[in-house]
Amino acid sequence: MAETKRDYYEVLGVSKTATDEELKKAYRKLAKQYHPDANPDNREEAEKKFKELNEAYEVLSDKQKRSMYDQFGHSGPNGYSNDFSGFSGFEGFGGGNGFGVDFDLNDIFSSFFGGGSRRGNTKNGPMRGRDIKTRIEITFEEAAFGTAKEITINRDETCDTCHGSGCKPGTSTETCKVCNGSGQVRTTQNTILGSFTSVKTCDHCAGTGKVISNPCQTCKGRGTVRKQRTIKVKIPEGIDNGQIISLRGEGEPGLRGGPAGDLYITVSVKSHAIFTRKGDSIFCNVHVSFPEAALGAIINVPTLQGNVEYDLAEGTQTGSIFTLKGKGIKGVNARNAGDLYFTVVVDVPKKLNKEQREILMNYAQASGEKFETGKRKKFF
Repeated sequence: MAETKRDYYEVLGVSKTATDEELKKAYRKLAKQYHPDANPDNREEAEKKFKELNEAYEVLSDKQKRSMYDQFGHSGPNGYSNDFSGFSGFEGFGGGNGFGVDFDLNDIFSSFFGGGSRRGNTKNGPMRGRDIKTRIEITFEEAAFGTAKEITINRDETCDTCHGSGCKPGTSTETCKVCNGSGQVRTTQNTILGSFTSVKTCDHCAGTGKVISNPCQTCKGRGTVRKQRTIKVKIPEGIDNGQIISLRGEGEPGLRGGPAGDLYITVSVKSHAIFTRKGDSIFCNVHVSFPEAALGAIINVPTLQGNVEYDLAEGTQTGSIFTLKGKGIKGVNARNAGDLYFTVVVDVPKKLNKEQREILMNYAQASGEKFETGKRKKFF
């Protein structure tokens, strides 16, 4: 049986309205508490909680990922094409070392070990590529029914000449002679209080432990080149303004065999001439004449699927609201479509001919209304 993930806010012990600072404070406190090296007698359980803690903070500390999590939870909007597999969960959001946080953990480790981390240098290992963020604008109907679009992005891609190594073909990286491949340089300082040893990233190799003596001429040793790509994006039925589509692996390439990042596309939906939307429901106004409102009539009501006939009851007042079940929008992952609500607006004629005026006068007299026709007031 699959293990059920705990709510990320519950993991960090904060409310869903927690600020970035509150999230960071909660994470720091719990990271110190559950770090495996601080729990040698219960290391396995501590590692489990520490991993869960990192995953929760990694998602909630990123505005877009937090927005996706608040909308879709752990499962994501997975009721459509595999093109959107990036929505299903948040396992891929972290860096290659499992720490997707926005601050250095050395301050946490130092509380255990008196300075510096015991963990080995991770810059030699695989690193996940950066995520890319972009926007796409679609029409109201495209959002309601889904569509396919093409977007053009600029991104770094693995160099075809050196296959990402950054080295000239036929050559390879060399071990850094400054740090002897460790990526770190230790310095010892003698003071009246004793000797103190500090560790810092090697400036010569930038912490990788490797140097490129013969760089690739195509990418100049970077291992990547900038390219423009056109990507086809499937817009799911019912997506709303501001929601995000995730395409896994369409971001920047990873380093040293690490996975590529993801592409996050924020959807902007154009306003509609007739309809407005709130959730899965849509709203519009329907104009009727005074006789139609007074006597009742079969009127045409616009929907996203075309006009439908509606039997308007006699005596309908302006501002009355009516419902057409199932004529709204079927939201992402929803089983059924929402409803359409239309508000009746009774149009008052601006000009009357002689016959129309006489009819209305007779109506007014029959209703017992009294007014002087010779002293009509103008609007201004």
